[in-house]
Amino acid sequence: MSDRIIAVRTRKTVYREGETAVKVFDSDFAKYDVLNEALNQARVEDIGINVPKIIEVKTVEDGKWAIVSEFIQGKTLAQLMKENPAKKDEYLEMFVDLQMKMHSTVCPGLTKLKDKMNRKISEADLDATTRYELHTRLESMPKHNKVCHGDFNPENIIVKDDGTPYILDWSHATQGNASADVARTYLLFWLSGDIDLAEKYMDMFCKKSDTAKQYIQKWLPIVAASQSVKGKQEEREFLLGWVNVVEYD
Repeated sequence: MSDRIIAVRTRKTVYREGETAVKVFDSDFAKYDVLNEALNQARVEDIGINVPKIIEVKTVEDGKWAIVSEFIQGKTLAQLMKENPAKKDEYLEMFVDLQMKMHSTVCPGLTKLKDKMNRKISEADLDATTRYELHTRLESMPKHNKVCHGDFNPENIIVKDDGTPYILDWSHATQGNASADVARTYLLFWLSGDIDLAEKYMDMFCKKSDTAKQYIQKWLPIVAASQSVKGKQEEREFLLGWVNVVEYD
């Protein structure tokens, strides 16, 4: 299989097999997380978003779990941005438009974003006072039911040769407030080291969606805390640094 590797991600590797893409998870990857990702992707297939269709979920060598979906021929938006720096702003606009289109859809079967974030904040390496403040702020935020990807970044967008974009990796998908999803993407750009792109993204999204930047910024400590539970040590430290911008009444 190694000669057909499409992508290598943390604890998972994607291979091409004919007209399918096979995402193989590490042996210690929880079965319920694999099944949940497949279920999320299957649920969003029919709501007007371009996603690779799920074909099957199976076990492969050494008892590892794998998700088999249709193979989408193209390049990631991250690749296109790197190969065509002069068109970076144009690709960023495509990226924002795609995220806004996704946010315009609903998918009642997805986990509620607030439920997931409340659980993650409770698990975060924070003192009780900060956790209480974050839980309180989260509960005060408007309740929506928009489709939120949870890991929306240029690596997870495949653009076909005809220009049609497809959204990959639905493991973190929820339904909730779109501004939380935007805050997550903003932090992902910071984590990648592209602060200039992070700010351009925030400005462009706010202008196109007529959303106040301050509203998205109110989500940043909440999202950072909920995302700090897993991941690399340096990423956790970075995210916990954002939690410290909490303003106490």
